[in-house]
Order: sequence, then structure tokens, then C-alpha cells
Amino acid sequence: MCHHPKLHHSHAHHLSPARSFRRSKPSSQADRDCVHNAWLASRTVPTRKSSYLVPGAQRPLNKPNIRLAYIIAHKCAFDLVKVLWSLHPVRTTLMMLLNIVRGFFPAFRGYSQAMIVDELQALISSGRFTWSRLVKLMTAEILRRALESLIDSFATTNENIVQESARFFVEYQQVAQRLRLDVPTLADPVVRDCLQESDLFVRSFNGMGGFGLLSPFDFVQLFALLSELASHILVLLSLTGGTNLGVLLLSVLSAIFPLLLSRGGFGSLHPDSSYTQQEARTAERQERLRNLAHSDCHRPEILLFGLGPWILQSWASARKSMLYAEGPLSSKQSVLPHFLGSINISDLLFAVQNIPLLLMLQSSSSSLGSLALYRSSIQSVVFTVGNLLTTTRMAFQGIFLMGAFCAAMNIQPKLEPADEEVECYSSLPNGMKIEARHLSYTYPGSKDASLKNVSFTLEAGERLAIVGYNGSGKSTLAKVILRIIDFSQGDLLVNGVDVRRFSPSEYHRRVTTVFQGFSKFNSTVRENVGFGYIQKLGSQTAVEQAIRLGEADTFVDSLPNGLKTKLDASGFEPMTYSSTPSGVSQPSSSRVHHGLSGGEWQRIAISRAFMRADRPEIDLLLFDEPTSSLDAHAQNRIFDTIDEVSRSPSGARSKTVIFITHRLSTARRADKIAMMENGTITEFGSHEALLQKGGSYATLYQASV
Repeated sequence: MCHHPKLHHSHAHHLSPARSFRRSKPSSQADRDCVHNAWLASRTVPTRKSSYLVPGAQRPLNKPNIRLAYIIAHKCAFDLVKVLWSLHPVRTTLMMLLNIVRGFFPAFRGYSQAMIVDELQALISSGRFTWSRLVKLMTAEILRRALESLIDSFATTNENIVQESARFFVEYQQVAQRLRLDVPTLADPVVRDCLQESDLFVRSFNGMGGFGLLSPFDFVQLFALLSELASHILVLLSLTGGTNLGVLLLSVLSAIFPLLLSRGGFGSLHPDSSYTQQEARTAERQERLRNLAHSDCHRPEILLFGLGPWILQSWASARKSMLYAEGPLSSKQSVLPHFLGSINISDLLFAVQNIPLLLMLQSSSSSLGSLALYRSSIQSVVFTVGNLLTTTRMAFQGIFLMGAFCAAMNIQPKLEPADEEVECYSSLPNGMKIEARHLSYTYPGSKDASLKNVSFTLEAGERLAIVGYNGSGKSTLAKVILRIIDFSQGDLLVNGVDVRRFSPSEYHRRVTTVFQGFSKFNSTVRENVGFGYIQKLGSQTAVEQAIRLGEADTFVDSLPNGLKTKLDASGFEPMTYSSTPSGVSQPSSSRVHHGLSGGEWQRIAISRAFMRADRPEIDLLLFDEPTSSLDAHAQNRIFDTIDEVSRSPSGARSKTVIFITHRLSTARRADKIAMMENGTITEFGSHEALLQKGGSYATLYQASV
């Protein structure tokens, strides 16, 4: 169960705290499987077996897909709408009611204007026309439209609040689920496709959808469309025949005025939506954190260092700030222009535009008002029916994206044990004991096994060096030991317990590591190092100590902004320019992203591992080629530090150490050496014993000296 942060921003009072979608998911495993199977079946290409539509592709509107859409809607829609409604029950109910009411506005507006035209026609026909009477009628119409505008403005504000909460909720759920999933789960192509379509569903809440995307709150527009259609049909039924086709065609000229006004710049008043500098930085941070949650290359370190909750909390804070910046834009603009724009003067002049025609129709029994109302109602019916058809087609596609979202929220990490199988991790006095028995592993999509029948025993507190040629399976074995990937066959025991019975997050709290393909975060030095132990990210003392242990203090001190220097993972050093009062652009040093060399990045990664290496709960230090880019002297100092932090204050060994290296002079530091060839351990023992054996290790060692 994920824990969701509460709102801490006073300005975000309109955003409800995120609630777990698990409260709204289908109640049984059978229902969850049903939703997933229906979603997957909708992507099947009928003419090709085992072939699927690309994520986001349109589903054909046919009988099988209609049945699948019904299954998904039956299993998911009510639960999802229920949890979204629970975010703002009163406001959501009010939003639905107001949309129904607003649907009657166009018909009521047309009927009101028709009454004005009819009364003007009667006044002119009787010869008692006066401008004072016209002004009185137009004043009444303006007041009616003003009231309508106020209702519409309130409804829009209320709707924005509801939609912001819903948008934050689904985005939060999506990011949280992404952070929960492990590498083996994300390696499944069906899971990846499900998450991609789930992303499209989440995007639909941002108004970023495009063709085929319709969020659940857009369904509320159906109430307005249906009420509008019903009101126009009632108006048409109330009208009598005898209309003049020529007059009906002449009334089309009234549509010219809105076009002219819009071309003249009076059609709409949009507020300035540009970001301030602070908002731009917040938007950048929000997107960077979201990319971390979706990143495959950073996934191992996010899982191992337990960065998920921090990323989720930080993203939520940035996202709420952005929603606040985006939401109340209407309050930042001038009230009067917005009010006048909403009244729509061109629509009010509709009656005036037809006054010259009244003299021509004095002898006619036709009512100009009824003709105008009939014309506008017919057009509105055609337009509304078209909107309904378009919305229905989009809703049909949206159901399958909703199914993907519901299915994605119920994906369980493959490495996570069932609740009844979980065992608590118990530490040994000297570190972690590891026993591998006939381990094998094959990467998805590969025919050849990367690990084959690997067996060894490492006692608590011992040091193991894993050596071998490139491609022999060393890094794969490290990932299996770290529970980044699972093994296909065999057993892996940690402190005498099957490692599969540990919760990965609990197990990861007991280890620290430097991966061969370590992460380079586009962030500050402080964050790049502090991610190793996120609880101490705010402690400058802890970060500086880790940097010192990682031999990175010399070059970090020389960086432009020290720990605050932003690092560029690509290795480039782009400048961000700001304008001076004279108009000349100057580089802004606070926004420089500094590039590092390979050796400097490696020291940052080592420092990240040292953030938690000396903590009492850490039982295993695993380093995969940690000094490959460092010189011999730096390498020796790093391994001296590893030896130091793996001992208690009394000097006794308190942690198990595993390191992978291609430098066999370093391997001599280990108690035991594992020689790997073709995915298996061919030799295992001390440096001296393997040299005496005269096998592959001895040959490799003699070639290196």
C-alpha cells in the first residue's frame, strides 16, 4: 500500500489529498483479470495471431469490441467515477447539475431574443415604435445575459477545481505505480503497452489528449449536450409552420458579425499564460521528477536506494504548485474585460441586425422572431447531434484507455512476495551470508542463458572478488544478488532464508552499491550524492562526508556553485542566458549545467554509495567495477575506504563486501575470488589457492602482471 502525502501548501486548499485507487479497484482477482483480458483482447489484430495494435491505436467499432467495452465499463467505470466523485462530492454533484442547466441556455437565449424581435415587429407594424422602448428591451436582455454569464463563470470555476483534483489524483496514481514496478515487471512488453495506454488516459485529464482521448470528466459534457438537444427540440415542436424560406436565408447574415468581430480582435480575451521564472523552474522540476519515475535506466538505483517515496512526494509538491499557477488564471486577469467578453455583444445585436427587415415583412403573417428561432434551433440541433456522435466515438476509444489505467493500477511487481510468504529480514552480527545454489538466468527475448548453474557460499563479513572476461555474467550475477532481476532456476539464500521471501524494499535497505552503469542525474551535486541515502539529503555534513570518502571533494570544491552546481548527464555544458537592463544577454551562472569527465562521474557514484555504507543496517557492500576510470592510486584509496567502512569501530568486520573488477591486483584484497566464464563460476577460492591450481584465473592473473 502506497502512502500519499498530505497537502502542505496553503494555496492548494482546493486540491484534496490523493487517495489510493486501490479503494476503487474491482473487488476480486477475477474482476481484475477480466478487465486486463478485455483490454488485451481489444488490441488483438483479427487477421494475425499473437499480434496486437500499437498502444493508443483506434479500436474498430464492431460487435466484439462493443462487448469488450461493455465489460470494461461495467467493471471499472463506476469504481473510478466513485473515487473521483469522493474527492469533491458536493462540487462534483454541483458541476453535473450546472452542466445540465447550462445546456438550456442556448435555447432560452434564442427564445428570449425571438420575443424581442417579435415585440419590435409589432411596435413597428403598429406605428408606435420608439427608441426608448428598444433601449428598455435591450437593457433587459443585457441583464439576463449578465446573470447567465455569472452562472457560467461560477460553473467554470467550480469545474476547474473539480478537474484539478481529479487531474492530480490520476497523475499521482500513475507516478506512484511507476515507482513501485521493478525491472522484471517492466521488461514484459504487455505491461509496457498497458502503462503506455494508461499514460494516454492520464494525459486526457490535462486537456492534452487529441483525437480519441476523452477524460471521464468530459463525459459531463454529455449532460449539457443532451439537455441542449432536448431544449431545442422542444422549441421546434412549439413553433408553427408558415415560415418564409427567403427570410430564413436572410437571417444567415447574422453570422457575419461574430466573424468580423473575432477578426477585429474582439472575439476572445485570453489571459497571459506565460510562466514566471519561478514557475518555469517548478515546471522543469516537475517534469524531471516525472521522467525519473518513467525512466528505465535509473530504475535499478531508484529501487535499490529507495528513492520512490521521495520522488513521489517531490513530484506531488511541484505538481500542486503548477496546478495552482495554472488553475486560477481567470482571477489574474481584469474582471471587467472578462465579464464583457462573456456577455458576447455580437449575439446581443442579433435582434438589432434584423430591424431593417421588419418594414419589408409588415404585410406578412410570418413572425420574424419565430423564423430566427426556428433557424437557430435547426442549426443547433444539427451541431449538437454532430457533437454527440463525435463524443460517442471518442468515448468508445476512451473506455479502452480507462481499462488500461485500471489494469495498470493492479499490476503487481514480480519480485514482491505474496503477503502470506513475506519474512522479516534478520541481520547477522558480521554482515550478510549469501548462498547461491545452481542459479540460472536468461534475459527476456534471449535464447542463451546469461547465468548457468552458479553456486557459491559467502560467509558473513567475508570479501568476494568476482573476476572474468567481458560478457561472462559478472554484472548479471550482481543484479541477481541485489534483487534487481530475478533468477530463473536455483536458490539464493540470504542469512539462511530464501531471498524471494523478503520484500525487495526491505532487502534493499540492507545493501548499498555502485552499478557499472551507474545513474547520472541531471541535478545538483548534492542530489546526485544524497540520493544514496535520501533521509540525509538535507544534511550538508552527511553529503560532504560521503564526497570526501568517495575522493570527490577536490573537484567538487572547484565547481562554480559547489554542492549546488547542476550537473549535465550528457557531458555538455549548456548556458542559460538572462537579459541585463541594457538588453544584452549574459550567462546566468545559477543556471549552468556543468559537465563532468568519466572519472569524476564515477567518484560521484562512489560517493552516493558511501552515503549509507557506514550505517548499521547495511550488511552488504557491492561494487561493480567501481574504479574502472580511476588511476591506481585513487583505486587503492577507494578500496581502503571500503575496508574502513565495512568494519566496526573496534576493527572487527561488520559488513560483507562483493566487488567486481577487471584489475586482478585489486582482487588480491578479497578473501575469496570467483572466476566466471560463459555465465558460470569455474573457479572459487582464495588468490593463493587459485594460483596454485594453475587454471583460468592463474592464466588471467599472469597475463595482467
